[in-house]
Amino acid sequence: MELSWLKGVSPIVLALGATLFTWLVTALGAATVFFFKTLNKRTLNTMLGFAAGVMIAASYWSLLQPAIEMSAADGGLPWLPAVVGFLSGGVFLLTIDKILPHLHMGLEMKNAEGIKTSWQRSTLLILAITLHNIPEGLAVGVAFGALGQSWSPAALGSALALAFGIGLQNFPEGAAVAIPLRREGFSRLKAFWYGQLSGFVEPLAGVAGALLVLLVKPLLPYALSFAAGAMIFVVVEELIPESQRGNETDLSTIGVMLGFAAMMFLDVALG
Repeated sequence: MELSWLKGVSPIVLALGATLFTWLVTALGAATVFFFKTLNKRTLNTMLGFAAGVMIAASYWSLLQPAIEMSAADGGLPWLPAVVGFLSGGVFLLTIDKILPHLHMGLEMKNAEGIKTSWQRSTLLILAITLHNIPEGLAVGVAFGALGQSWSPAALGSALALAFGIGLQNFPEGAAVAIPLRREGFSRLKAFWYGQLSGFVEPLAGVAGALLVLLVKPLLPYALSFAAGAMIFVVVEELIPESQRGNETDLSTIGVMLGFAAMMFLDVALG
């Protein structure tokens, strides 16, 4: 498909459009609450595993690898931006994790993380998903912002693959927010509203990421690696542990493998 006409479109506009797409898929996932009040634990674990696999693959193929290649092309130390940015992304998410009150799915209120608060359980559940949507939106935004520095069909394809992959794994995330809220006593409409709202941060983070790399171009390899580190933190700290709860851990592991393979295929085929 010919996409050269997109060369004249601002990377910020492209980042906004791509993250609005990922937000829409989150909303579609949340819309499952109109059809289901509960979600089979085996199905949920497989879906969460799939989301984890997509994010792991995206972190390397769409973010770290391009960062290393850019650094090498500029004559610098290829590993430096990748290592510094990656670790900085993890530290950033760890800091937010310690500050922002939130509660991971399936846990009791006593296991809530962040600053102690009197907020309701439902609010804390929503914040947990919203927290890990930040690096997803940032990753997409930075990938499209990179087009402002060096536009090519391969770079555009890689950014589009990342957006599609993130959108793909946002569907189970939307369902994983809305359906538990329904079980918490929310109406279907209210559960859907808060489920899709958890993805609203992605367009905000996407535009911020694109704008940052356009304004400070030397930061691009660091920004790509930063987004990768933040996503891996979310995967290891939240998605994989949640997907492994219960006795059907093989299904969540298969989900990770399928998600990784799907994202790898998208990035290599399109990028």
